[in-house]
Amino acid sequence: MSEPLFERVALIGIGLIGSSIAHNIRAHGLARHIVITTRRAETLERAEELKLGDSYHLDAAEAVRGADLVILCVPVGSCGAVTKEIAGALKPGAIVSDVGSVKGAVVQQMRPHLPETVHFVPAHPIAGTEQSGPDAGFRELFENRWCILTPPDGTDAEAIDRLKRFWEGCGSTVEIMTPDHHDLVLAIVSHVPHLIAYNIVGTAADLETVTQQEVVKFSASGFRDFTRIAASDPTMWRDVFLTNREAVLEMLARFSEDLASLQRAIRWGDGDTLFELFTRTRDIRRGIIEAGQDTAEVDFGREHGKHETGTTE
Repeated sequence: MSEPLFERVALIGIGLIGSSIAHNIRAHGLARHIVITTRRAETLERAEELKLGDSYHLDAAEAVRGADLVILCVPVGSCGAVTKEIAGALKPGAIVSDVGSVKGAVVQQMRPHLPETVHFVPAHPIAGTEQSGPDAGFRELFENRWCILTPPDGTDAEAIDRLKRFWEGCGSTVEIMTPDHHDLVLAIVSHVPHLIAYNIVGTAADLETVTQQEVVKFSASGFRDFTRIAASDPTMWRDVFLTNREAVLEMLARFSEDLASLQRAIRWGDGDTLFELFTRTRDIRRGIIEAGQDTAEVDFGREHGKHETGTTE
């Protein structure tokens, strides 16, 4: 960019998503100054060693002073407390955003603490890996991935457009929807799949007839994919399920009904029902590849996995 979108961007939290944003700001000239803040001194020191920012603070309120864009890169359960901490230091006209996988609860937690002089534009970049920490970030994380913005009614149109251009500058394709619709969609495409992955890996580990060594030794590609997803950050995903419980429970009920139908088909040897389902699901997979959301390349998770989603979805 010939001119940066923002003079000063403050990143609160510098894990996988925060550090990847920092890499993109630097690479694409999206801001003149990057401020990084986190609660743990050792994490902040590592971010400085990696030269992810231009200034570093342990005090979040101090970090956001003068920032044109403030992005909370913390677990969704912490958004309310962090917003309350920084509210008095926010610059009038600043855009405040986040990267959480749940939007309804984030709006409820953050909005009451924000002064009317700032613009609140929640966001969710649908990208990630199972890795965490400042070393985990990389510039390509958001390329050709979706970023969903969920601005509350009445949000300034120019602020929405600036944040949209920011995420497009990071390589994302931006979609705008309501917080409730976002949470329902993500419950089925991300949250429930993660819950299934956590459960099936836990079940395999608990089986007394299969040793841990055998689980690892004979892992087929399907189980490896489950273990990758199940390795995602425990704190973040605990908060996701607790804050998006209604949508997740609704999708789990539907999933349980469909699973019961499959059980009946297997029990009664109903091959036609199984074949019809497997044909439909194969078509969905092909559609995802055609849409550019994944690759058909065969690598069994050994090379392509770095760019696979599994943390903020």
